[in-house]
Amino acid sequence: MNPFLFVGHRSMGLVLILIFFLSLISSISPSYGFDPLDPHANITITWDLLQSVSGTNDVRVSLYNFQLYRHVEVPGWKLNWDWVGNEVIWGMWGAEATEQGNCSVFRGSQLPHCCEKSPVIIDLMPGAPYNMQSQNCCKGGVLSSMKQDPSRSGATFQMNVGGHADYSNFVMPENFTLGLPGYTCGNAYEVQPSRYPADGGRRWTQALSTWNVTCIYSQFISSATPKCCVSLSAFYNDTIVPCPKCSCRCQGQPGATCVKPGEIPSMLEQVHDPNEEPPSIVRCSQHMCPIRVHWHVKESYKQYWRVKMTVTNHNILKNYSQWNLVVLHPNLKSLTQVFSFNYSPLNQYGIINDTGMFWGIEYYNDMLLQAGKSGNVQTEMLLRKDPGIFTFREGWAFPRKISFNGDECVMPPPDDYPRLPNNAYRKFISSYIAILSLLLVVVF
Repeated sequence: MNPFLFVGHRSMGLVLILIFFLSLISSISPSYGFDPLDPHANITITWDLLQSVSGTNDVRVSLYNFQLYRHVEVPGWKLNWDWVGNEVIWGMWGAEATEQGNCSVFRGSQLPHCCEKSPVIIDLMPGAPYNMQSQNCCKGGVLSSMKQDPSRSGATFQMNVGGHADYSNFVMPENFTLGLPGYTCGNAYEVQPSRYPADGGRRWTQALSTWNVTCIYSQFISSATPKCCVSLSAFYNDTIVPCPKCSCRCQGQPGATCVKPGEIPSMLEQVHDPNEEPPSIVRCSQHMCPIRVHWHVKESYKQYWRVKMTVTNHNILKNYSQWNLVVLHPNLKSLTQVFSFNYSPLNQYGIINDTGMFWGIEYYNDMLLQAGKSGNVQTEMLLRKDPGIFTFREGWAFPRKISFNGDECVMPPPDDYPRLPNNAYRKFISSYIAILSLLLVVVF
């Protein structure tokens, strides 16, 4: 056999395999939203059909936030779906429909709670009347992340679903949305019926049927532009590396609204709907980002080094509740102490421990206030110098990636990172040469 022909066949096989994998990757939509730092992240909507009697069905709907560090903040989720038939909601507890709709086809003293074909359901506020509540409800639509507070990462409501005189069997609705930017929901699929403990756990009941709907987040769908940026500095260099210019938007760009120092925007004089997301208006800057994260290498000790991290809110209309940061740095595995923030490692891949999550302390700094003197939170952290890998050279002391509230921030280019002064490098080389010369004298 001709060896060149054999090599050609092998090369052709490799090319075909490469083409197959490229086509496979290209078929995956970028809106899918896979997050390598949280590979199982999703919000799951569970529908439990509890009972079906005389043309009406009792349904329990639960929302579970299975995301490690991405949460749902005010104004909260707005669950929406399309009924397949002519269903209506006769009663609801733990939540409410934003519109009752046209219920004129019904007669009687009591009309349905909602007759909309595509109802929009919102959570009740804390302190709702007791007769309107259900278990695990009334959080204003806020869902905490799994790391910050698992006990507040879910919500539940119940409803009684019926229809016209010809209504019989329950049919799962379709076209689910959460009413949150960046989230896309799939179709409902039937799973094993949910089970509920009773009599102190000695007895278990279960739903007649259970369906799940999975919703996944994508930063690209959430916003066409980034939402945060990172600036850098170090004690060994006088240069402060700012956020890259036009990180989020550029001044004068269509849709880029900013306020110069001393100006009072007209939006502040208007009444805003608390149930809607406020418009993004930021302080005018060269980066035009709502959030800036500053990483400062503060001090170096014999066995440790210290970093100061500051998060500044440039949005003049929005407070960030339950904010969090996710930082990727190889020395986080040797993090010794964090001041003023909560911290938890995100070691999703076994022994690899280079990613951590920071968030505010409740009632102290868990609320990042709007732009102004109080519109920032900061912390310092102490890290042990890992022998063999620690260095201040080539920007090693700076993070590889930072995310704010689950959205990746724009980093400065590596060539701009603060560098060690040349004289410090020369001193290092001189010391190395002196030690090497001494060793040569001793040996010879």
